Amino acid sequence: MAQIIDGEEYLDIEEVTALLGVKKATIYAYVSRGVLRSFKQRVGRGRLYRRDDVEALCAVHPSDTSPPLNDRVLRDVDLPEAESWVGDH
Repeated sequence: MAQIIDGEEYLDIEEVTALLGVKKATIYAYVSRGVLRSFKQRVGRGRLYRRDDVEALCAVHPSDTSPPLNDRVLRDVDLPEAESWVGDH
């Protein structure tokens, strides 16, 4: 459920995955590569994501004729394949 903190709207991981149409692992990869910022929740271990940041990812290539979002979100961002960095931590 979206939360308003200091006038900013934040989303939880489920809301972000639904909005972007990607898996949780993809969101975690975005965070680890600096494409998306996450913020620690005040209570518990969960993370929150600024709605503005998430919507900015949606706007990377806005077009009715472009591929589905999960195929285009990082089209112009140079990231290695997931297999190359699994186990980095």
